[in-house]
Amino acid sequence: MTMATTASGTGMWGRVRWTVEDGLTLIGRELRRMRHEPGELVAALIFPAVMVLLFGYVMGSAIKVPGGGDYREFLLPGLFAMVTLTSVMGVTLRVATDASRGVMDRFRSMPMARSAVPFGHTGADVLSGVLNMTIMAVMGLLVGWQAHGGLLRTLEAFALLALLRYGLSWVGCYLGMKVKNEQTADQMVPLIFPFSMVSNSFVPTEGMPGWLQAIADWNPLSAVTAACRDLFGNPGAPTADAAWPVANPVTATLLWSALLVAVFMPLSIREYGRKGR
Repeated sequence: MTMATTASGTGMWGRVRWTVEDGLTLIGRELRRMRHEPGELVAALIFPAVMVLLFGYVMGSAIKVPGGGDYREFLLPGLFAMVTLTSVMGVTLRVATDASRGVMDRFRSMPMARSAVPFGHTGADVLSGVLNMTIMAVMGLLVGWQAHGGLLRTLEAFALLALLRYGLSWVGCYLGMKVKNEQTADQMVPLIFPFSMVSNSFVPTEGMPGWLQAIADWNPLSAVTAACRDLFGNPGAPTADAAWPVANPVTATLLWSALLVAVFMPLSIREYGRKGR
C-alpha cells in the first residue's frame, strides 16, 4: 500500500500484482486483529467444540441414521458445513464494523487497489475457517468420528468446504457493505441457524414435507454435506430418487461456489467503490 506499489500497477499484470500485494497485506491485518481481540478468537475456538458435544450427544441419542451407522459420523460433515456457513455472518460483521468506524474511508484515501479490501476480508475468513475446521475435526476424532475414505479423499472434502466458504464469504462482504452499522449486522447472526437446519446437515431430508424437502435438497449446505459424507466414507448416502444436488454433491458444490463468487465478488467490489463517491 505504497506509492511504489502504485507505480508498479501499470498494465494488466501490474494491476493484478498490485491487488494481490495489497490484498495479502489486508489479510495479515485481519489476522492480527483477531489475535488482538481475544474474545472473538476464544469464541472461534470454543464454538466448534461445543457444537460437536451438543449435537453429537444430545441429538445423537434420538436420531436414527437411514441405513444404519453411527450418528456422530453422520453428523460431523453437517457440522463442518454449518461452520462453513458462519462465514457469511462473520464477514458481514467485520466489514460493517470497518465501515461504521471509518476504516473503509481511510482505506479509500490510500494508494491501494480498490478490490484489495474485499479480498483481504474474504481471504482472512478462509484462513480462520481452516482453523475452525481443524478444531472440529480433532473434537470429532475424540467423540468417535473417522474419515474412512483415505487421505486424498479427506483432503478433497476439506478443500470443497474451504471453496464453498470462500464463496459464502463474498456474500458476507456484500451484506456488510449494505447494512448501516455493526449493530444491524450483529442482529443478523441468528439467521444462519434456520438456513443450516433446513438442510441434510443434522437430519435426513426424507422425513420433511415435500415442499420443505425440495428447499433443503437445493440448499448449498446439503450438497457440501453429502459430498463430505461420500468422501469421508461416513453414513448417509443419498437414496436413488434424491434430488440432483444431493445425488451429484461434488459437482453441485463446485457450481454453487463458482456461482457465489461470480455474483457477489463484482457486487462487493462495486459497492466498495460506490461507497467512496
